[in-house]
Amino acid sequence: MKVAFIGTGNMGGALLRAACRPVGAASVVACDWSREKAEALAREVGCQVAPDALTAAQMADYIFMGVKPHLVRGVIAQLIPALEGKVLVSMAAGVATADLSAAAQGRCPVVRIMPNTPCAIGKGMVAVCAGPGAEEEHLAAAERILSGAGLVRRVEEGHMDAFSAISGCGPAFAYQFIEALADGGVLAGLPREEAQTYAAQMLLGSAAMVLETGKHPGALKDAVCSPGGSTIAGVAALERGGFRAAAINAVEAAWEKNASLGK
Repeated sequence: MKVAFIGTGNMGGALLRAACRPVGAASVVACDWSREKAEALAREVGCQVAPDALTAAQMADYIFMGVKPHLVRGVIAQLIPALEGKVLVSMAAGVATADLSAAAQGRCPVVRIMPNTPCAIGKGMVAVCAGPGAEEEHLAAAERILSGAGLVRRVEEGHMDAFSAISGCGPAFAYQFIEALADGGVLAGLPREEAQTYAAQMLLGSAAMVLETGKHPGALKDAVCSPGGSTIAGVAALERGGFRAAAINAVEAAWEKNASLGK
């Protein structure tokens, strides 16, 4: 199975690196408008480089589109001569599978995915959904290709924008939270580097607790809060600051923006 990545920016490059693990670098093709960027990535991971998008599509069985949402239809139009017998996989936020299939003139099955940047280190979250023509074998193959990126889950297409608002945009929210906690640590007298490490490891461990225990986050929070203790004092301060409302509003704003990107 040959896999091509057209567009090797932050997200496309992250998934290409991840795909090299289960598929093998020799079966992966990189293509980018900046030939230098694609060649640098190839030197790093040992994959192949295609000189242009059409050539990349001709070399692959699965074609991953890592271009911006407003460019994806135009790039797909360039690939039409090579799409028969291929599977088109798009990570363009907000672009529906029906629109992707129309751009491809219905010549191949379409799969839509939404990854996040932690995929670059194999700790990411990826949503996969079927588009026109996509069968179980195509979804299973996409999941295998993406397995090196982290946790892969199938979702309904109607939930993709909401998924992206949490998981795709969420790392930026989490980084802000880590930075803010580290700022608090510095205020309390800790060296910056130490405070940042403590905050990041705390968040990593807390996330693992949610995933591995299956317990509700509220129950896990309650287990940390002793009556009259320092933790509940901190929780109260977050509530006074509108912490949960701000997080909900951030997801809602990202969700609304995602829905508009493909239009």
